[in-house]
Amino acid sequence: MRSKVLWFSAGFSVGAAIGLIVAPKSGAEARRYIADRTGSGRALLASSGKDFLEKTRDLYQKGCELADEAAEMFDEGRRIVEG
Repeated sequence: MRSKVLWFSAGFSVGAAIGLIVAPKSGAEARRYIADRTGSGRALLASSGKDFLEKTRDLYQKGCELADEAAEMFDEGRRIVEG
């Protein structure tokens, strides 16, 4: 367990360092960009909440279908191995 925490910490540190080195914007610019993007997302939700809900339902349904297909493939693989 301790080694997993150590590896996670090392990976996090390396990722953060790389992010700081290659960051294309300063902190203030990045915050402004994020605020603008979330503002446009809020506007999209407010203007077309119905479309958003339909897209969300479609994505959920597709995810359920993929999960069902994966379960079927897993069961088939198990039958082949046991068979």
